[in-house]
Amino acid sequence: MSKQELGRGKWCGWGRCPPRTLLPTDFVLVWEEKLWLPGRGALAGLTKTERQRRQQQRWRGKFQRNLQAAGLLLEEEETPGEQRAVHYLKLSAPWEVLIYYAEDLCMRAPLQVQPNPDADGSAEILRRLRLPNLLQQHVPNKPLGFYTCAFRRSKLSKFLGSDAPESYFSNTQRHRVVAEILARTAYGKRKHAEMGIARLLAEGVYTAAFPLHEGPFELPGYPVPGADLNPRQLLYSYWARWRCWHKYQPLDHVREYFGEKVAIYFAWLGFYTAWLLPAAIVGTLVFLSGLLTIGTNTPALAMCLGRHPGTRWGRAGNVAFQPAPLGYLFDNPGTVFFSIFMSFWAMAFLEHWRRKNATLAHHWDCADFQEEERPRPEFAAMAPQMAQNPVTGLKEPYFPPRMSRLGGVSCVCVCVCVCVCVCVWVLGKEGQAVPGNQPVTALQAGNIANISSTFLNLVLILLMGKVYTSLAEQLTKWEMHRTQTLHEDAFTFKVFIFQFVNFYSSPFYVAFFKGRFVGYPGQYGTLLGMRNEDCGPGGCLIELAQQLFIIMVGKQLANNVEEFVLPKIKAWWQKRQLAGLWGTQMGHDPRRWEDDYELIECEGLFEEYLEMVLQFGFITIFVAAFPLAPLFALLNNWVEIRLDAHKFVCEYRRPVAERAQGIGVWLLILETMAHLSVIVNAFLIAFTSDFLPRLLYQYEHHSHLQGYVNFTLAQAPHTYLAQGNHTPCRYKAFRDETGNFTLFYWKLLAVRLGFILAFEHVVFFFLRLIAWLVPDVPAELALQVKRERYLAKQALADNQDALFSVRSLCCQDGALPLYVLALVGPFGHRL
Repeated sequence: MSKQELGRGKWCGWGRCPPRTLLPTDFVLVWEEKLWLPGRGALAGLTKTERQRRQQQRWRGKFQRNLQAAGLLLEEEETPGEQRAVHYLKLSAPWEVLIYYAEDLCMRAPLQVQPNPDADGSAEILRRLRLPNLLQQHVPNKPLGFYTCAFRRSKLSKFLGSDAPESYFSNTQRHRVVAEILARTAYGKRKHAEMGIARLLAEGVYTAAFPLHEGPFELPGYPVPGADLNPRQLLYSYWARWRCWHKYQPLDHVREYFGEKVAIYFAWLGFYTAWLLPAAIVGTLVFLSGLLTIGTNTPALAMCLGRHPGTRWGRAGNVAFQPAPLGYLFDNPGTVFFSIFMSFWAMAFLEHWRRKNATLAHHWDCADFQEEERPRPEFAAMAPQMAQNPVTGLKEPYFPPRMSRLGGVSCVCVCVCVCVCVCVWVLGKEGQAVPGNQPVTALQAGNIANISSTFLNLVLILLMGKVYTSLAEQLTKWEMHRTQTLHEDAFTFKVFIFQFVNFYSSPFYVAFFKGRFVGYPGQYGTLLGMRNEDCGPGGCLIELAQQLFIIMVGKQLANNVEEFVLPKIKAWWQKRQLAGLWGTQMGHDPRRWEDDYELIECEGLFEEYLEMVLQFGFITIFVAAFPLAPLFALLNNWVEIRLDAHKFVCEYRRPVAERAQGIGVWLLILETMAHLSVIVNAFLIAFTSDFLPRLLYQYEHHSHLQGYVNFTLAQAPHTYLAQGNHTPCRYKAFRDETGNFTLFYWKLLAVRLGFILAFEHVVFFFLRLIAWLVPDVPAELALQVKRERYLAKQALADNQDALFSVRSLCCQDGALPLYVLALVGPFGHRL
């Protein structure tokens, strides 16, 4: 067999390939081989590298023979280079293979066309308000909607489109079938679990395995009707381009091209972004109200007029931009309202997402999706023994449960503690960051130190985030989870715990620990010999707002730059390597599989979900301190959708279409964070904000807060002044001249605890009420499900004559005889 014959794709490595010229290429396997040079290694014997290469050839040959035995049609193409040759094995699934695996994989078959309108929640609201909908766009070639049922070969004639085998299965369904065969096919001994394309990729037998994109994404240089564009060009033109930032996403087209798992992610991201709009509007109004009323706030004016000698505040001209009164922007009655609003918003968002998710899962035929997963390739490779699967009854790799998972848990705890200590150490040094005796420098030193240390903390967070992800991956590998779902859930949980501590430890420190253990003059609190730091003149809430702004916005900017630049660098490097590999040997224009091989491998959706979940924490957990967080999240997500869409359409190899019912374990994490946000905001308002002290002072002393600032300042104890040459000073605390807490402090503590209990109980009551009033499945969807089940039972009934006889008996006598009830089920099924 000559290289010319291989290059023309006429032969496979073990014989002549069956003709597949009429079938589309469903999958491509790629491997690279060094060109053999005469005389090299002939006398030295087989080296370790040569033995490994021959072992890979044996595995590859057996694997490809087994693929052919499974019914796939194979064709090999070769692109020779100056040093290496790149081989492309094109796989196609014939009709018989497709219908066999369609039943085996429980694919859905169309029974009847149903309406599939362009409907969206905001579109319905705008229609009722009779406002123009600028978000609407018409995308050509919209996939049809069907009532479906489980595929059965014996009932093939009853399914729509079964008379056209070449177009009955969609491309994503064909990819799923071929991917399933690739995952099941053995290349060695099955008792050693030597099977599946995943292990072959890990062993370096193949360098890539991917389905092909459906043509280029670039649009032609001349006008073309949208209906004549290929599916990839259609997604690029109506979804991935930046000019579509304000348009609805064509989710049906996304699902048709990338599968349900990718489409569910973009549906959730778009739904979340739409719900951010009202939260951003309310948060912006709360912030503006604080900005407009700061000049009328009595405590803020008292601080700026410099009426209290011995304090750290001096006279200032502009009220709104002084450190002390600036805290009023984030500590006013509006922030209390906004925290309550965001608690309801978070729960309402999750409840309505469940409804949206149920609708999409039914519409995309994955509501009843369940499958028995095979052991992971890594699990199978390292399992010391075989055991019987209690579900399938087959022998498969088994790992004893005695493998220590406590070691992984302890490592997680240690790393969390280390992360907390590092953040506390960085923040603990901020008081020493800007020395100086000049009045202006001394006044601004704390503010400058807080901002500079927060930027340093942000850099540390971004660097440690990569370390924590790698550590969580290694810990999860040690735990040896059997299936990919268990592995991903455990990995997700670890990474989330790491990143939660990584991102939120410094805000928690500022909100609940900084300034709590300062003491008073003559009796200052210390930790490890260092004096505990206090909050600035504006209070801890303004410092918390600075922390949240820098960490949240800085992280979003860094992630967007990374997502925009990194794929382009990877794609450039991939093309550069292949260009150096081929040199001047390629005498033709790149073919579709060669173009796709130059793209970068799809990295999945884990990082995308993690970024959004952490953002969800910033806009819910600490929203009382930073009401502008939903606005910055909204602006980021408008960019995020287009960045992710562009990556999937233009820069990634086409991923295998995977089925999914929802966003998985991320929904549980979001619910946990929504409930945690209620508790954190209650404590934030009670102990960090000045809302309750002002409220109690208004009730007991003055309704307009006259003298409030003076009331909150305690005199230095006489014992402290008598100890040395100390100037009389005042500090912020509810203490008497001996340093003991006053009666007002204990009253305030009781009010704070009562507020926390009332806030939590009231909010959680209404959250449960919302969950009870809003059903997870809309009534219209429940009706569609019943209609679909009825059509499925009609189509799959084994004895239609029995069904018609039952109907005739029912019409004649008005009742069913007992023997009919015993033989025929309620929808024509035999019992």
